[in-house]
Amino acid sequence: MPARLSRPVLAAVVLALLLPGSAPGRAEAAEPGYTVTPVATDLAIPWDVTWVGDLMLFDERAGRVWTKRPDAAPQRVDLALPPLWVRSEGGLLGLVADPDAATNRYFYTCQSVAKASGSASDVQVWKWRLTSDTTAVKVRTLVKGIPIGSGRHNGCRLRFRSDQMLYIGTGDAARGTSPQNLKSLGGKVLRVRSDGSIPRTNPFYGRGGNARYVWNYGHRNIQGLARQPATGTMFSVEHGPGRDDEINLVAKGSNYGWSPTPGYNESRPMTDRKRFPRARSALWSSGEPTVATSGATFLAGGQWQSWDGVLAVAMLKGEGILLFRVAADRKLTRFAEIAKDFGRIRTVQQGPDGALYFTTSNGSADGIHRLVLG
Repeated sequence: MPARLSRPVLAAVVLALLLPGSAPGRAEAAEPGYTVTPVATDLAIPWDVTWVGDLMLFDERAGRVWTKRPDAAPQRVDLALPPLWVRSEGGLLGLVADPDAATNRYFYTCQSVAKASGSASDVQVWKWRLTSDTTAVKVRTLVKGIPIGSGRHNGCRLRFRSDQMLYIGTGDAARGTSPQNLKSLGGKVLRVRSDGSIPRTNPFYGRGGNARYVWNYGHRNIQGLARQPATGTMFSVEHGPGRDDEINLVAKGSNYGWSPTPGYNESRPMTDRKRFPRARSALWSSGEPTVATSGATFLAGGQWQSWDGVLAVAMLKGEGILLFRVAADRKLTRFAEIAKDFGRIRTVQQGPDGALYFTTSNGSADGIHRLVLG
């Protein structure tokens, strides 16, 4: 299939009229052009993509896991997943390889699990070992008991911040009390070691029970986690209700202010400073309407030219990828939208070859695509 060339991003004179905070008439250079090529096609809602060495690993919501070698066709992985509850935002979701996967072959999945009756049970995080390109065996269950609800707001994104520390972004399962309740694993960023143990340095470890897992709380539905390579700083991305999708700094012990009680009142603000004066403010909010921000990754390396260090954020409803410059004080400046011709985009990840890979989420004829400058 031939490569698809993007339309050049508009020069800054035009951008200055469109982007908030830009001064009209300000002269800047045009952003670089880019090329997109298909990597895997004919998929149905691929949720995440990662790499075990140079071996690509990706999943589909319905419960399929695939590997792909460069210049080879994808191969289905045989693994004993639990019965999945596949509905709305439920199914086989986040996927990440171990930082040492090139040697230990470990990877991790997050999935919505069904009971024997077929009804929803919970969301669980499992650890696996890839024994060949087409087989994987379960190592252990790392976390269980993350709420599902009716299928809305299941999260679930997995990303490592260090060699051992796995961060898990969860959704509130459309339960109004979950985000502020430390006994619930919903509406949180959780932190666990790759061997399944819980760090005693987690901020609420001393409270026992589920609170031991909690790194921060007060979230609605975390869809993205991204680690900044130069600093190790972690950022989270989450869906707002009718307004205010957010990008947040992942900070220890912080409350991010989502509490749609009584009931599930989605007219409440995403960061309710009136009810929670010490709630941490978002680094960026979409305003109204939302764009359904999803997965996120940093672009790193000289191959990205002026985009080196940029935060890329996928959009589902907005259908594209947002680019943000990140200042030393972590202030985010939105400056471009790319990949607008592919529909809903769920996940973005920089691959080991330095390219940006993204997954589409249109429900049929989905795929994984590779984006490079030039």
